[in-house]
Amino acid sequence: MASLRVSCVVALMCMVVITAPMSEAAISCGSVAGALAPCLNYLTGRSSLSPGCCIAVRRLNAQAQSSPDRKDVCNCLKGAAGSIRGLNLNTAATLPGKCGVTLPYTISPSTNCNAIGI
Repeated sequence: MASLRVSCVVALMCMVVITAPMSEAAISCGSVAGALAPCLNYLTGRSSLSPGCCIAVRRLNAQAQSSPDRKDVCNCLKGAAGSIRGLNLNTAATLPGKCGVTLPYTISPSTNCNAIGI
């Protein structure tokens, strides 16, 4: 009888876990880097701004709906700004505006993403 109760409890717990909505994963730096790959040549001065780059910027901005997602993207962009060899920081800072996106921060290695009300 006790084993039947344990089995029922385990089965019920499994059903709750299976039917519970999965929490949404935060936006990873890998996905940010992948999304903005079409912009790399522009950001390093090897090409002009392409429509594909702006599409990527707008798409990434649309994906970052919650404040934690926006802070994750900010931190990823901050890290990338400090690590991409040949990155033109002025070009990176003006990229969102050139693509019609307004950000409450500048893409820079010195941006404090935690202090921004995003």
